Amino acid sequence: MQTLICKKHTFVHQINALNSTNLTPALLVLDDGSVFKGNAIGKIGTTTGEICFNTGMTGYQEVFTDPSYFGQILIATNNHIGNYGSLESETESDGIKIAGLVVKRFSEHYSRPMADSSLDDYLMKSHLVGIANVDTRELTRIVRSKGAMNAIISSEITDVDELKAKLKEAPSMEGLELSSRVTTESMYEQGPKDADIRVAVIDLGMKRNIARCLNERGAFTGVFPAKVRVQEILDFKPDGIMLSNGPGDPAAMDYAVDTVKQLLDKNIPIFGICLGHQVLSLASGLKTYKMHHGHRGLNHPVLNKVTGLSEVTSQNHGFAVSPVGVPENIEVTHINLNDDTVEGIKVKDKPAFSVQYHPEAAPGPHDSRYLFDDFIELIKKHK
Repeated sequence: MQTLICKKHTFVHQINALNSTNLTPALLVLDDGSVFKGNAIGKIGTTTGEICFNTGMTGYQEVFTDPSYFGQILIATNNHIGNYGSLESETESDGIKIAGLVVKRFSEHYSRPMADSSLDDYLMKSHLVGIANVDTRELTRIVRSKGAMNAIISSEITDVDELKAKLKEAPSMEGLELSSRVTTESMYEQGPKDADIRVAVIDLGMKRNIARCLNERGAFTGVFPAKVRVQEILDFKPDGIMLSNGPGDPAAMDYAVDTVKQLLDKNIPIFGICLGHQVLSLASGLKTYKMHHGHRGLNHPVLNKVTGLSEVTSQNHGFAVSPVGVPENIEVTHINLNDDTVEGIKVKDKPAFSVQYHPEAAPGPHDSRYLFDDFIELIKKHK
């Protein structure tokens, strides 16, 4: 027997109970025909989406609530998921945004005193369909070798042929516009209203920590819907403009690209993150493309070509900016050290820059937080 004692909870249970899951059988079927059997976690039901994997060892709740994952079934490559429960303050949006969850060992019990609830309760409350007891190592190898593809999880349908038929109805992520489905419905304000710096944030699927990072640096933020009109932003009288992260194909977002083109002409400092980086790139004459299987995790190495220093970064993207045909007024400032993909740009004749990764990094690492400082300094320079 093992006894776990903490301020709020006392658990006395068998060690293997930490890895217990619902005994309801579940199936995972991939677009290539691969079939995985496991047990249900979360809601009993059926879900589809593009399957991807995240290599982070912690921060699962922040990942699950990241709007950039909207429409995707997530493979958690870390062996144990759920062992520290869930905590409301660690959510990065108004709720879980992944379409489904695949894990190896799922823990219904947790031992963190400050946790609000078990992860299983959190998944149930969020109506998320998932599957546990899957060989996630084998599954990840398939995605890495064959590329991103659609998948279906079901704990209510046991017929594989029926699941394959339903899977064919799922839309491809390429060409899919999703920001408008996860953005704020109306503008809201956050931070000290008497601040000297005002930043307009265009919410393309924003993580909450982006606004917090700006507020911590003394900025007052106004967060606007993805399809905001340029005049609404100008009426806010911003000293700077933030383009947030988000889901979907940037090439399907003509409305956002057009907005950023107009804002570039106003010479207001602009900082883009992830999808915001891709939208700024498209507005500046670059191209984007769908990656083979994307970058998702907390340990991606990036080279800052300006300083010569490397950073360990948090990433979550399935599309990237093409290095082909870069306009003369664009400087590639950051590259991925694993595959040389474009990780950051600077517009030479405008006060605008962006990065493909997540400097707000919730969860960490925090190597790239300096980019928010750089943005504030750029704003002060142009005030």
